[in-house]
Amino acid sequence: MHQFMEIAGRERDLGGFSVRRVLPYAKKRMVGPFIFFDQMGPAEFAPGQGIDVRPHPHIGLATVTYLFEGALQHRDSLGEDLVIRPGAVNWMTAGHGVVHSERTPSPEREDGHRMYGIQTWVALPEADEDVAPAFHHHPAETIPVIERENVRFDLILGTAWGAKAPVTVFSPIFYLHSEMAAGSAFTMDVDHEERAIYLVEGDLSVDDQMLEPGSMFVLPENLQPRVSTSSGARIMMCGGAPMGDRKIYWNFVASSAERLEQAKADWTQASENGFPSDGRFHLPRGESEHIPLPDN
Repeated sequence: MHQFMEIAGRERDLGGFSVRRVLPYAKKRMVGPFIFFDQMGPAEFAPGQGIDVRPHPHIGLATVTYLFEGALQHRDSLGEDLVIRPGAVNWMTAGHGVVHSERTPSPEREDGHRMYGIQTWVALPEADEDVAPAFHHHPAETIPVIERENVRFDLILGTAWGAKAPVTVFSPIFYLHSEMAAGSAFTMDVDHEERAIYLVEGDLSVDDQMLEPGSMFVLPENLQPRVSTSSGARIMMCGGAPMGDRKIYWNFVASSAERLEQAKADWTQASENGFPSDGRFHLPRGESEHIPLPDN
């Protein structure tokens, strides 16, 4: 029997809102190009409360937001201002540099709501890590649905089982979501070099090894395990081609320490100069505050 590498999610407090972080992990920094993997919630917000992530910068990566419940208002320095809801896909290419904020929309804040979803970062290939920033929103109805052995999958990114997601990506990748019914099972034979399965909730067995909720199994290359659930499960599967070594500092990802240092200096300089609109980093419209560079 194969022993899978298991990565247990670690709780992180984001200031009144906690996440369960799986990647990066000390013994496995990335799975394919996925370098960051957070489960948000489930969290209940009373009327008047919500998420307020002030404007912050990114370089060298693409962010992916996928919600099961709730809503997030995205504003960025490209001029985008929209609300993401369950099933839709937000793909923001940071590239050379972008700034964005994430907040609870006014209707949900007023009424109270439940927030539940996954946020990931995908590292960009070295040839593309300095591309111009871009943002693409894909409504839920445009996301391909795949049926395998009576199990339904939503293909969020990349290619799997002959299907292709509409998101423009920069390297071989796949990202799947499924709500498995009680008693269902399938063979994990997605054809990508690196692959992992994350259990959001429920029970899951991978070749008779139980995966705990909030944890990830990294699968050996070419192995095609049997994945099953007795009472039902919500799962995410991700991976793709290895990206090579990547450095990560705060919200920055880069192939070299020099790129990270330059981004840190540019963010500090932009802050001190009032975020000039023609600089590398500037604030989204309607935003006047920002998250400063960490001291460490």
